[in-house]
Amino acid sequence: MTAPRFPRSVYGTGAEPDPRFSLANERTFLAWNRTALALIAGGVALEALGLDLQPALRLAASLVLIAAGLAVPVLAWSEWGRTERALRSASPLPGSATSVALTATIVVVGTLVLLGVIWR
Repeated sequence: MTAPRFPRSVYGTGAEPDPRFSLANERTFLAWNRTALALIAGGVALEALGLDLQPALRLAASLVLIAAGLAVPVLAWSEWGRTERALRSASPLPGSATSVALTATIVVVGTLVLLGVIWR
């Protein structure tokens, strides 16, 4: 008998899918976590290096990056679970909320940095 797996809300659904799909889903989750680390590191670096940008906009961009770095793992965990449940129930795969959030973050940070350069 195997031990129950966590989270039960995912593994208690449907049948075991092809392991290749589950492992690919896990690799995607881990990639999102690496992205989150890069966002946090970028936010810290942007402020710590004191680049020649308008200070308030530099700080705002840093905070957006760090906040996104904190939010992405939560979104990625949710997305992993939704995708794994879909695989287990042979349902269509869900869309990626994490991709949308990351795209919005990049646009906001890019805009803040651009304005910080223009208004320095």
